[in-house]
Amino acid sequence: MVKQTIQIFARVKPPVRKHQQGIYSIDEDEKLIPSLEIILPRDLADGFVNNKRESYKFKFQRIFDQDANQETVFENIAKPVAGSVLAGYNGTIFAYGQTGSGKTFTITGGAERYSDRGIIPRTLSYIFEQLQKDSSKIYTTHISYLEIYNECGYDLLDPRHEASSLEDLPKVTILEDPDQNIHLKNLTLHQATTEEEALNLLFLGDTNRMIAETPMNQASTRSHCIFTIHLSSKEPGSATVRHAKLHLVDLAGSERVAKTGVGGHLLTEAKYINLSLHYLEQVIIALSEKHRSHIPYRNSMMTSVLRDSLGGNCMTTMIATLSLEKRNLDESISTCRFAQRVALIKNEAVLNEEINPRLVIKRLQKEIQELKDELAMVTGEQRTEALTEAELLHFIWVLPLKENPQCENVHLWK
Repeated sequence: MVKQTIQIFARVKPPVRKHQQGIYSIDEDEKLIPSLEIILPRDLADGFVNNKRESYKFKFQRIFDQDANQETVFENIAKPVAGSVLAGYNGTIFAYGQTGSGKTFTITGGAERYSDRGIIPRTLSYIFEQLQKDSSKIYTTHISYLEIYNECGYDLLDPRHEASSLEDLPKVTILEDPDQNIHLKNLTLHQATTEEEALNLLFLGDTNRMIAETPMNQASTRSHCIFTIHLSSKEPGSATVRHAKLHLVDLAGSERVAKTGVGGHLLTEAKYINLSLHYLEQVIIALSEKHRSHIPYRNSMMTSVLRDSLGGNCMTTMIATLSLEKRNLDESISTCRFAQRVALIKNEAVLNEEINPRLVIKRLQKEIQELKDELAMVTGEQRTEALTEAELLHFIWVLPLKENPQCENVHLWK
């Protein structure tokens, strides 16, 4: 078991206009914990005394300034999480920030240059590279891509490939079993045996994403998207299977509705986006408060899907994307405050191992036949009758636990 708080990082987007001096500073020498100071310049032209705070300081695991490239971000943020997923732990990386602050660029990347690839394609490359190097295990990789738009889930990897609009895609609904595990109905899993197949699935999903032009961003992503890599591994001949999943999440913009300058259909979108982010914040606040018994995961689809990632069995990382221009300072401070609350949440990641009864049965049947043959050689009589139900249960459940006592707490396949 690995106990750790959610890791938080900050990334500053290069300004569209020339850099305005004195708005922020980064101090990386303060007790080895980097801090970001945001300075609010006073506007004396208002004609009244301004008593607002002039500076805000926030601490992060690391702060990536404007000149940080995509490779540096991947190496420091995504690579350690991908490594833990290969070892059998669940992982989540999500980007949070206002529209136009660089969330989609960080998670998915830009299409203009190969060096602009984001965390998802780089993670896929890294995972498949590691799988090729490790010949000691048998790996299986599946991909799913979920979009949550106006509080409805859609499968972006619809196998029909005929979606002309988002409404044509299959609607994904949430089901919860008696153990409070979440299952997503109509969300397809697609096997990817090579990096190329996985990247093709990513491209298909991005083609189906809901994008609109807003005053804040010409290609604003109007939904939350969760790209998930499901990884299974087992050693040849072993009945123990390791399962791990890696969520790579691109959240929609977090700015106030009034600032988006939109109306009609886009206004409805903005309200749904803000409502789901409000519920996410409620969950974060509840998790950071000690002795809080109820966590409102069920309030929104996104918090239900990410239940494990927030205060559960997962190694989680958050990237706060910041646009530190004068007009965006209020939103940037709000994003940093949210990140500080996220950093208080503790997760307990456990190794996800399961016993596959089909493999156990196969192995035990072979052992039974060998024992029958040995018995026949000693007694000269061949046993032909089938095993009783009690004997079968003994061989399937009792013997594996005797052979492997640490599996007592392992979830057994139904």
